[in-house]
Amino acid sequence: MLAALRERIPSDYGTYIEPFFGGGALFFDLAPASAIISDSNEELINLYRVVRDTPSELIRALQPLKPSSDAFYKIRSARPVDALARAARILYLNKTCYNGLYRVNAKGEFNVPFGKNRNPTICNEDAIYSASTALAEAKILGGDYRKILEEHAKPGDFIFLDPPYLPVTKYADFKRYTKEQFYEEDHHLLAAEVRRLRELGCFVLLTNANHPLVHSLYSGFKIECFRTRRFISSNAEQRVGEDVIVTIPPAERVKVFIPAKEQNRLPPQNSRFPSSRYMGSKTALLPELRRVLSNLTFDSFADVFSGSGVVSYMVKAEGKQVLSNDFMHWSSTVCRALIENNSVRLNDSEISALLGARKRKGFVSTNFKDLFFSDEENMFIDGVLAVVDGFSDEYKKALVLSSLCRACLKKRPRGVFTYTGVRYDDGRKDLKMTLRDQFGDCLSAFNKAVFDNGRNNSARVGDALTFAASADLVYLDPPYYSPLSDNDYVRRYHFLEGICRGWRGVELQQHTLTKKFKSYPSPFSSLRGSTEAFDLLFKRFRDSIILLSYSSNSLPSKDVLTSLLAKHKSNVEVIALDHVYSFGNQNSVEDGNKNRVKEYLFLGY
Repeated sequence: MLAALRERIPSDYGTYIEPFFGGGALFFDLAPASAIISDSNEELINLYRVVRDTPSELIRALQPLKPSSDAFYKIRSARPVDALARAARILYLNKTCYNGLYRVNAKGEFNVPFGKNRNPTICNEDAIYSASTALAEAKILGGDYRKILEEHAKPGDFIFLDPPYLPVTKYADFKRYTKEQFYEEDHHLLAAEVRRLRELGCFVLLTNANHPLVHSLYSGFKIECFRTRRFISSNAEQRVGEDVIVTIPPAERVKVFIPAKEQNRLPPQNSRFPSSRYMGSKTALLPELRRVLSNLTFDSFADVFSGSGVVSYMVKAEGKQVLSNDFMHWSSTVCRALIENNSVRLNDSEISALLGARKRKGFVSTNFKDLFFSDEENMFIDGVLAVVDGFSDEYKKALVLSSLCRACLKKRPRGVFTYTGVRYDDGRKDLKMTLRDQFGDCLSAFNKAVFDNGRNNSARVGDALTFAASADLVYLDPPYYSPLSDNDYVRRYHFLEGICRGWRGVELQQHTLTKKFKSYPSPFSSLRGSTEAFDLLFKRFRDSIILLSYSSNSLPSKDVLTSLLAKHKSNVEVIALDHVYSFGNQNSVEDGNKNRVKEYLFLGY
């Protein structure tokens, strides 16, 4: 049934969980990155652990064993306690018994007779080593399926259930896989557990025989019948049957939230924000964010991935207390200048000193020659940095560094530092202005953007997963993960990051063309890391209103994120907005367009 099962598994999921593991055909076919496998058959679970952990030792234990009736019954009657000996015993019995059947009596004793195959392969070394590799990262557990699922199933997980089948003939009785048999009432309990998993937010596939009770228990779900070949039957003519696959997607937890259309006007102060072409900036989405926020009651606002700072600035203009955070020093510097700073501005003499800074040969001129700017521009940057080193006020330093970085961005085609020279010249006026003139305009813009909202705001630089401040509303706009492109902000803006850090604590990678430094570690660089990070963040801020921005061309999917958020918040609402990104470098998961996507706003409360 593998081909049919493959077509029905979800496109992405958290952890693969199979609590009736048996032969594990689907697991070995999928080779999931994260998996929990279990079974109530202790001997089987012991075998898989030995295969995973000590395959060579198992092979050595199997090699001397021969397929004879005397050896079979001697080994069948043995009761080894050593894990390796138990694994070798159960594998030998499986290969040499009648039809490979596993059956035990009421005492839990294996009671299948010797088989007719006189030349079975008892020790398949390649298969054992391959299985060991596949099982390497899997969590292998033993016990009742309900306990396993209760302890380990999470929203977004994929659960495959292959329980002992309901008998479809008078004499069918293949339910004695363990001494605890699986009866009709157990199938009722399983159906109840499936519904619990669905409400939890898991995607479930279940297989069983084409039996009327299965159709009754899972009515309302998609049930499909498949003609299958039976490998175990006393009558060869009856080795054909009908199985069913039941598909149970997670419960729909999304409600459509439609804020009032008239509540999308931005505060007048917002027009003073010195915008720049920054990856992931929410400038174009501010009216829609404003509409959502205007329907919520909150006094404090945590912007955990502040990025360009434009959302924090808008909320500050609404008179809220704003707590901003970002792992990039460049982003934090902007927020220190305009969010935390309520009143400090640069005076005319300070601006004159900065614009008249003596060009000098310094760190930038030495290390970035002929990369991003001319020699004269590099020496101007070094001159400005020398002047700002003499400033004692941290807010004034932040204003200068923010202005200098913005000027550098505006002088770069596409506003990034991932290439050298002046490629992609789009004829913008910004590219024709001198860096000094750009810097002067930026100093004026940042000075004008400073305002006091009467609140004690803050700007922090640090990992979002260590952000401990509490707020009435928490806004999350993390790096969007996609297997089709990277979300590496450091790679794009390492030059600005170096300016704001004074290149302290970083090591230039001299072998790289752009002299970038090593990227910061981020859980959002993989699907598994992103999924786990979202779960941690939702849990950490479960006492706050949570608003998450995420793109339709990114993973985890909308359904997974909704399920994860529903795990921690009783109400989840999602708005899908049409959006065009400035950086269109990846195909949309939904429609194939490179940068025209849906921007999802997830609201949990």
